Order: sequence, then C-alpha cells, then structure tokens
Amino acid sequence: MGRLKASYNWLTKTKLGFFTVVVVFFWVKTYLTYITKFNLGVVGPMQKFLLLINPLPTAMLLIGIGLFFKGRKSYWIMVIIDFLLSLWLFSNILYYREFSDFLSTSIIKTSGSTSDNLGKSIAGITKGTDFLVFLDVVIIVLLIAFKVFKIDVRRLKLKISLLIEGLAVVLIGTNLTMAQKDRPGLLTRTFDNNYIVKYLGLNSFAVYDGVKTAQSNAIMAKANHSDLKTVQSYIKKNYIAPNPEYYGVAKNKNVLVIHLESFQQFLIDYKWHGKEVTPNLNKLYHANDTISFDNFFNQVGQGKTSDAEMMLENSIFGLQSGSAMSSYGTSNTFESAPAILGQQAGYTSAVMHGGAGSFWNRDNAYKSFGYDYFMPLSYYQNKKGYYLGYGIKDKLFFDQSIKYMEHLPQPFYLKMITVTNHYPYDLDKKNQSIDKTDTGDKTVDGYVQTAHYLDEAIGELMSYLKKSGLEKNTLIMLYGDHYGISGNHHKASAQLLNKDSFNNFDNLQFQRVPLMFHMPGLKGGINHTYGGEIDVRPTLFNLLGINDQNMIQFGHSLLAKNAPQIVAQRNGDFITPKYSKVEGSYYYTKSGKRVTHPSKKVKAQLASISNTVTTELSLSDRVITGNLLRFYKPNGFKYVKRKNYTYKKADSLKRLKKAEKKSKNSVWYKNGKKSTQSDFKTDAPELKK
Repeated sequence: MGRLKASYNWLTKTKLGFFTVVVVFFWVKTYLTYITKFNLGVVGPMQKFLLLINPLPTAMLLIGIGLFFKGRKSYWIMVIIDFLLSLWLFSNILYYREFSDFLSTSIIKTSGSTSDNLGKSIAGITKGTDFLVFLDVVIIVLLIAFKVFKIDVRRLKLKISLLIEGLAVVLIGTNLTMAQKDRPGLLTRTFDNNYIVKYLGLNSFAVYDGVKTAQSNAIMAKANHSDLKTVQSYIKKNYIAPNPEYYGVAKNKNVLVIHLESFQQFLIDYKWHGKEVTPNLNKLYHANDTISFDNFFNQVGQGKTSDAEMMLENSIFGLQSGSAMSSYGTSNTFESAPAILGQQAGYTSAVMHGGAGSFWNRDNAYKSFGYDYFMPLSYYQNKKGYYLGYGIKDKLFFDQSIKYMEHLPQPFYLKMITVTNHYPYDLDKKNQSIDKTDTGDKTVDGYVQTAHYLDEAIGELMSYLKKSGLEKNTLIMLYGDHYGISGNHHKASAQLLNKDSFNNFDNLQFQRVPLMFHMPGLKGGINHTYGGEIDVRPTLFNLLGINDQNMIQFGHSLLAKNAPQIVAQRNGDFITPKYSKVEGSYYYTKSGKRVTHPSKKVKAQLASISNTVTTELSLSDRVITGNLLRFYKPNGFKYVKRKNYTYKKADSLKRLKKAEKKSKNSVWYKNGKKSTQSDFKTDAPELKK
C-alpha cells in the first residue's frame, strides 16, 4: 500500500510524474487509433511490435520540451504539445477516411486539395469516436483544474531533461534500425505512406515528409525556364517521326492497357513438364492482328511498378533513387497520356486496381496525370480468400471490374493492373493448375504457378471482350512492368532457361518483358526493334494518330523505321542490337562475348551510346526534380488541376453515371441498358457455390 501511495504521489506531485502520465496517455491512444482508425496492413510479430512502440519515442521527444521550463508554464506547454499532436492525429483520421492516405506537406500546400476536397464533406465523414483522441487532453486539464496534479514549481535539472531527450533520440534510432532491417529501403524507395506510419509512426512520417518536401522545394526553387529550354532543345534535335503506315490506324478506338505484374518475356512459349505456362498470352503474341515486340525491356529503378507507370503515361524515366510517383506525383505538373487523350480526342480515362489506392501514391499521382476515375480496392468486394499479397486475385478482379468497365463512355483509355503474379509468388492450392518448377529456389519455383493463373485470367477477360463486342472497337495493349526473378537468383535462372551458367550479362538480357498491341484488322507480326518502357507512349500515340512532336518525352515510336534502339537502364547500363553495357563492362549483344581491345571506331561508338544514355537520364531527372513542365505551355494542352478530381467511390460513381447518360455510348447503353456481366465467365473457385 505504501509503495502504491508513493507512486501516486510521484505521478501527481512531480513534474516527471506528470510528464509520464501525459506521454503514456498519448502513447496508448495513438496505438489504439492505429489499430481502429487506419488500415496499415500489419503482418508478422516484428511489424506488430514496431506499431506498438513507435508512438512512444516521438511523444517523449516532443512533450519532453516542456521539461526545460519551470513552474506552471512547464505543465501547460506539455498540455499544449499534447493537444497539437492530438489535433494532428485527428486530422489524419479524417483525411485517411476520405483518401486512404495520410496528410503530407505537399497535400496541404498544393491546389488547396485538403480544403477543397476534405472540407466540403468534413461533417459527413466525422464520427463521434474520432473525438476520443482529445479525451486524454480533457482529462489532464480537468485533473490540473481540480488540483489532482500539484504544480511542481521547481526547475528540473538540465541533465535530467537532456537525458530524457537523449533517450528519446536513441529509441527513435533503434526503431528506425529495426524497421530498416525488416523492410530494407524503407526511407529510400517510399512504397506507400502506410509503410512509414506502421514502421515509424505518424509523427516520424510528418518529419520525414517535411524533410523530403524541403529538399524537393530547394531543387525546384533553383529550376527555371532556361532549364526547360535545354530539355526542349535536346528532344527537338533527337525527335523521331512516327511510322506513317501505322499512323492513326486505331484512331478513336478504346484503349485497354493490361498491366502484367512482374511478367518476363521468357514466359512466352515457355513450357514446364510439357505444359504451356501462358497459352492465352502465347496465342495473342503470335496472332496475325497483334504487334509483338521480342526485344522490349523494362527500365525501372527502385520505383519498380511506379517507374513503369511513370514511363508509360509520361515517357519520362523514374528516378535513380526512390519512386518519382511517390515523391513528386502529388506536387508536380505533368503532361500525361490520360490528360492528352482526354483533351485532344475526348477519351474517358480510368484505372482499375484491386489493391490499396495509396500504394505508390497512386491516389494522388493519378489526379496529377489527369485520370478521370481511379477504382482501387475500396471499389471491390473483398471476402475472405479474395485477397492475395497485394490485391484481389486477378480472376476476381476482372470479374468485378466489368460493372465499371461497361459504364465507361467511349472511347475510353482504361488501365487494369493485375497483382497475383507478384513476389513472393504464392498461390493457394485450389487455384494452382500447374506444378511448381524444381530449381530448389523457393522464391523462383512458384513463379510459373502465379504466371499461369494470370494467363488464365487474361483468357477469361479476352473471352468477355469478344462476347460483349468490345474487342472490335478496342486496341488492347499488354505490357510487363518489370522483372519477376531478380539478379539474385542466377543459379535458378540458369536452370529455368536450360543454360549452363547465368552471369550479369545474361541478367541484363533477362530484363525483357512483353509488349503487345492487339486489334482486329491490325497488321501484326513479331517486331524485333529494341526498345523499352520509355517508348510505349510514343508507340501508342503513333497507332492512335496523336501528334506528339511538341511534347516533352524521351521515348520514340517503336514502329518508326529509324528508331534509335538504345535502351537505357536506370543505373546507366544499356542494351542496343549490337552492344550492351553492364556494370562498367561492354558486351556484344548477339554473342554475349565481352568487348576486349576495342578499336578506335568501336570506342567512339560505345562512348556515343553511353553519352546518350547519361544525357537522357540526367535531363529526365531535371524535368522531375525541377518540376520543369510547370514552365511548359504547349498549344492545345491545359494544365491538369488536381482539385477537380476525386476518387471517392460515391462521388465517382455518381459522376460516371452522369457522364454515361450524357454520352449514351457506353457498352451498357449500347446493350439496351442491360449489363454484360453474364458475358464474363470465370472458373474462380472462390465463386463456386
């Protein structure tokens, strides 16, 4: 009893006791908020532990500022800091409920997006339980008012205050170290703000985001119109005209972009135990009305899928470090495919994705790109067993997407992002229809199973497109975003390819991914031109008849007769039909033999290619980090205003219904105002009764 009384007296009559009460209250309520108000996707004991402890260090550090003052002022400073931290927590609860993301500096500063979009419906999205984050502040103020807490007027010894702040810093460092160990590249790649919060906490995220924003702003502040002129001059000098034979052959057709997650070119025509891994894609690849590219390479860096999307929509490279879409997708000005097609050719643009909308900052970047609609996981039914890894399984995703696709006004530009063929390539037994490979590498051996599942899903979607009549009026583009098997699996890769060995040159060539354009009546065939994801948009515009001569882009149409065929890799390596560079060494592309004792002429060729690669990567980086497109005002293009876009489900579907009624040309409308859902047939076991 005496010990309890002593503890009570210490908590209520000393400054350190008061500090402890405030910190513990804040710690507990923040953790409870994490698990009840946010969907952070916490998996495994390490993530659960870090989620539990991460509110504590920053609470100690910030509330501890009050310990350096004396008397009543010290107590009220701690209360005020606690209130401000609670207000920040409250604001994020509301923002997260609306946008499935956290408030960032760029969100608050750019285009009034927070006030315009969140403010209009703040009363509608606020729940009574949200105000519980202020409960501890109210309790503490009342305890002070009723003198349960006795004001300790003595100044705390400086060394004690410094010791507490030092301990907080050490705990922050320990938290960061553990987080980096569990998730390498956490702060450099920036997959998703959810990751930063669940590993480091909401307050640490605010600091991290503030530092990144300050760094970006410093670079942007130095950029000016002359920087853009340098870029324009280079692009104008190296412009390659599109192929006139194909120019406009798909004019005014729908464009359906199918994103083949982690899908490599070697899977095309690949067999395991005598069974085709991708029979549906093989059929498309070899069809007479499909243009297929067999020397098409991914060019992604740390941004992986987001880099592929950046190149696909903008013909601008990702960054050397981190994700351009995550770091600059909210704040930068872009001249993207959906905006261009909408303004110049009247296209309705949409993205459908059975994963979290905040991943890779898609929910913000797509607004900057000018996408009319974005339909992420929140638009889809997610029952037990539907979700795998990074989203809804592909067959279920396609099945549920029909009800949105059939209502899009035509022509539409629609991107559908699959996710089942994503690392670590796990697939539940009931969906497995091909054996694993037997390399002994657990990461690699499941790859054919998830790829086969994806192929089956593609087959079901293609059947729907034919049956519903959509195929006749649609240019279907399929592309692989990046490698599925990384360079850390040389031995297994050699076994898969039936090779005796597999070196760094082989791995560079292994970066091939599919690119196909399919449309009834299209003059198809397998095209051997070397190119990469930076070239996709110019190639698509070639087919659609969109003039891109005055656009800021670093790619060229792969259909052009004089395409340069220099494929830059984000690290400075390259592939051309004749030479390849990997990790500082040069090789003959066809033979794989190393270039030794090159002649003066060969040296000059290699130096010229290397200079082109370095120049384009550097200029592209300047466009993004300097936000140079804000200085560019091409004829016929209007800047995208992010505040005009919202992807909240209720608002989007209401807007879609209004647009459909106005156009009267959606699939649903043309089908006599009847759904085509029955035209989609799937063998997904999750849907069997």
